[in-house]
Amino acid sequence: MPEIILAFCLEVGYTVEDCGLKCIKVGRRCIRRSFIKGLIEHMFLGRFLHNLDSKDRLTIPSRFRDSLEEGAYVMQGFDCNLLVLTKAAYEAIATQVRQMNMTDPTARLLRRLVFSTAAWVEVDKTGRILLPGFLRTTAKLQEEAMVVGAGDYFEIWAPEIWSGQDALLQNSEANAERFAALNLSTGL
Repeated sequence: MPEIILAFCLEVGYTVEDCGLKCIKVGRRCIRRSFIKGLIEHMFLGRFLHNLDSKDRLTIPSRFRDSLEEGAYVMQGFDCNLLVLTKAAYEAIATQVRQMNMTDPTARLLRRLVFSTAAWVEVDKTGRILLPGFLRTTAKLQEEAMVVGAGDYFEIWAPEIWSGQDALLQNSEANAERFAALNLSTGL
């Protein structure tokens, strides 16, 4: 069984056993290997520098487009960036936020962030999305944008702000300390 499929299944909390050449038993169900492989292939991975055109449209990396055929939600991120989520991912977050206690001030702030900064966008025939002006301003986007994969969503950064994030990622000593408490493991 390919290690990446096993790692993915374990990551989402399933017990896994190999039950044949084309099938993996995940929990109580048998799932075709091609389905699991497809899930992994649709993760948003990598980083890409793209230009905004004169109409403020951003070209989405070609490997991301299949996951955005239905369109996507773009919303303000948590780090002076934008988050781009598939319809299913945004709806999952929206459901969680709607279930929070509205008398909690922090929950109300999160509700405002998730709903007031979100915009539905569609990918045009040439693979571009139109970024609303208020979101471009929020993320300080001008002529270029760094598109950064983050698993089940991707982020859009102004290149100069991303360079600060990238510098944090390149500090291996700080990363070892910073991420130690997260118990990152392949489960193998």
